[in-house]
Amino acid sequence: MSESISDLRARIAEIGRLMYERHLTDAAGGNISARAGDVICVTPRYAGSKHRWRLRPEQVIVADLQGRKLEGEGEISREAKVHFKLLTEFSDGQAVVHGHPRHVMVFAMAGRPIVPVLENTLKFGLIKVCRFAPAHSVELPEHIAAELRGQEAAIRKQAAAVIAPWHGLFVLGKDLEAAYDAAERIDVNAHCILMSRLLPGQPVDPEAIYAQLKAEVGR
Repeated sequence: MSESISDLRARIAEIGRLMYERHLTDAAGGNISARAGDVICVTPRYAGSKHRWRLRPEQVIVADLQGRKLEGEGEISREAKVHFKLLTEFSDGQAVVHGHPRHVMVFAMAGRPIVPVLENTLKFGLIKVCRFAPAHSVELPEHIAAELRGQEAAIRKQAAAVIAPWHGLFVLGKDLEAAYDAAERIDVNAHCILMSRLLPGQPVDPEAIYAQLKAEVGR
């Protein structure tokens, strides 16, 4: 494999460790992938439960665009179907970060979208919830892709994200670092919404903050 693919596998392993340490995913799962030309590098099955996200670059799987393994240790995750779907349909999307961010999971459990309430998440817009489908189903990639269609400009700029109900967050980014950055920003945004409920006085309305933020930024 080329040096660029070796570097990509190392970056995927590093970001997996960061996500686990920063509670952007957990032992229950998540996946990270990135495209390099005609191949896709993707984390293996059981990256969380068996390896606790301490992956070596050699464990990151290299596969062709049809999902056939070319190199790497272990098996391709059953959830990788979403990654192959997004990375082959959206030409500007070059990486997918899927995790179970601690604060986003509250919204995934409740089936509620996340309103941007911080300036650094405004560009992502409303983080929508897709239709439910089981984690390993053939329907889930279609449901996630359906919500990302129309967000191509956000993907070109940095990333776009979708919440899978009762499951987690999927982020499609222009590159690996952009997708990771977006996942962390969205989780911080979710944390702010949840913690704002503890502020004294009238409950904070995220929709009102969103409208005010857009007005101020648009001046």
